[in-house]
Amino acid sequence: MISRTLNYSIISSIKNNLQYATLKTLSLVSISVMSPQQSVQELFRTADCVCFDVDSTVIRDEGIDELARFCGKGEEVKRLTAEAMGGSMTFQEALKKRLDIIRPTVSQIKEFLDTFPIHLTPGITELVRDLHNRGVQVYLVSGGFRSLIEPVAEKLNIPISNIFANRLKFYFNGEYAGFDENEPTSRSGGKGLVIRRLKEQYGYQRLIMIGDGATDAEASPPADGFIGFGGNVVREEVKKRASWYVTDFQELISTLKVQTK
Repeated sequence: MISRTLNYSIISSIKNNLQYATLKTLSLVSISVMSPQQSVQELFRTADCVCFDVDSTVIRDEGIDELARFCGKGEEVKRLTAEAMGGSMTFQEALKKRLDIIRPTVSQIKEFLDTFPIHLTPGITELVRDLHNRGVQVYLVSGGFRSLIEPVAEKLNIPISNIFANRLKFYFNGEYAGFDENEPTSRSGGKGLVIRRLKEQYGYQRLIMIGDGATDAEASPPADGFIGFGGNVVREEVKKRASWYVTDFQELISTLKVQTK
């Protein structure tokens, strides 16, 4: 009887050890198959908030470049924009230099908005609509100018209150007077500050940042994930830093439709 009890105890112990080993192995396997790209894809599928950069992401153009061209200062400003987006100077330094070159007036801004069409990036309208239908909050977080971004938000049915961007200042006669340096988006690291505040204020748990530039990549963290976008311009430094890099919004639309088990 004692021998039978011992045998049962040994067999039971072996079974328990085998079950533990099997579970441990499965756990290790499940962890190892989740690549950084898959992790960001899963975060995107279950996101409760998505923040988009605007210039060269939501729209095909760099707004400040187009405004500069409209004001006859195109080539000088385009060079500075490329340097800023590549991360070779602080964003606030680049913004100030570019605006000091352009010095747009109120009347020029109004004329620009009246004559320059909005070139939305293909797929963005459907993507934003799909996110809204899933109950996801969508924000535009940009180093561009609020006055140029509001018409974009209107086209995408994004509330004006969900725009975080720079504000131009003008003298009473309509001449350029600078920009609001208190806006977090006017400086390097500002997009990350906006995201941190959004998470603190609304409690977002899975917030994704999507954009084409260095200021977008550096916003994760605090963003829970970053998706690099190269549909309009490919920036190699950003591509290297992104766990998931896409060149077509259709890839994001398709990912949303994948059913998680």
